[in-house]
Amino acid sequence: MTFSLERPLVLVGAGKMGSALLSGWLAKGLSPELVCVRDPAAPDEIAALEARGLSLNASVQDIALRNPALVLLAIKPQAMANVLPELAPMVQPETVFLSIAAGTGLHRLKELLGPDVHAIRAMPNTPASIGRGITVACPNDRVTPEQRELADKLLAAAGEVGWVDSEALIDAVTAVSGSGPAYVFYLVECLAAAGEALGLEAGLAMKLARETVSGAGEMLHQLEEPASELRANVTSPGGTTAAALDVLMGEGGLSPLMRRTALAARDRARELGK
Repeated sequence: MTFSLERPLVLVGAGKMGSALLSGWLAKGLSPELVCVRDPAAPDEIAALEARGLSLNASVQDIALRNPALVLLAIKPQAMANVLPELAPMVQPETVFLSIAAGTGLHRLKELLGPDVHAIRAMPNTPASIGRGITVACPNDRVTPEQRELADKLLAAAGEVGWVDSEALIDAVTAVSGSGPAYVFYLVECLAAAGEALGLEAGLAMKLARETVSGAGEMLHQLEEPASELRANVTSPGGTTAAALDVLMGEGGLSPLMRRTALAARDRARELGK
């Protein structure tokens, strides 16, 4: 898949996620000449792209004159109230705003950008930085089929993409996949610590934990079997794995803990959206 666009894309906020998506677009063949970045603290690697035609920190009025196809909002939710009103001149019938800010609802984008904004709210996750992310998006009622197709194509540069019609589900997506990588990384930390407690040297324990989790994740990626079947394939009756799963799957084990974890993340996402 390659990009062939006639109108520019605008990236507002060049932090980790915004930069990851931009890297994906450029890797798919998007010309830097079709990219406008607004970030007063843009990283050096983005500033270096000015030599290849990328526009860095041009005025909103100048960008609006180029009739951008899409504006990606990759800033923190707390910055929305200050930044978005400045972008109002870019609200045009052919321009769609794509927000990846946690907890910032479509109603909030409408409040800050005006009632005519074509807006999509999306939640990606950090594996997007290596092209293995998953993003779920929800459009408002002004988004055209062509704008949705463009957003889908751009988000797909960083991994899988799904869509929901109910925006209320985006907070649940945030709790599962948006915050989920942190849960997995903490699992690696805990598994390595358990190995150390059993007498393994720290470096070896961490290597075992990292490779076990990443290897199991790759099996999930490559194989079609459901996770429950893959788990059963590793578990011999009366064996070591069965003994361990008796703990993880017992009362007060991993399942209720994960539900509480996701609930806490979902509730916080809702608080950020108020």
